[in-house]
Amino acid sequence: MTTLNPYLSFRDSARAAMDLYESVFGGTVTRSTFAELHASEDPAEDDKIMHSVLTTNSGMVLMAADTPNSMDLTPGTAVSVSLSGDDAAELSGYFEKLSAGGTVLQPLARAPWGDSFGMLVDPFGVSWLVNISGSGSTAPE
Repeated sequence: MTTLNPYLSFRDSARAAMDLYESVFGGTVTRSTFAELHASEDPAEDDKIMHSVLTTNSGMVLMAADTPNSMDLTPGTAVSVSLSGDDAAELSGYFEKLSAGGTVLQPLARAPWGDSFGMLVDPFGVSWLVNISGSGSTAPE
């Protein structure tokens, strides 16, 4: 079986971002630092996250790491993480928790295609799309 999982890159905030995502989605985060994996000779990177994985009880997997100081990191809007399904309460809750301290770009509301849809950027600069399918949607009109 092949899986496709989002892998997010941060400069120095992977630990805090994954803590937020764990509080939003539940599950368990595992993480390794650069020091633990002997992955950098720069002592300033010892506590940075070399690799982390959030695995939820519902099977979602989200990965993240801090980018080493020697590598470029250009945050941008080329990628968004999408959450979709028919559980309106669950997805609305995710939207609310992810947007706290972030920016709502489009409030969660009924979309022209019949679903409820919203967009936000979380406090760590990650873009999220939330779509609640048709009949299960109870997001605001």
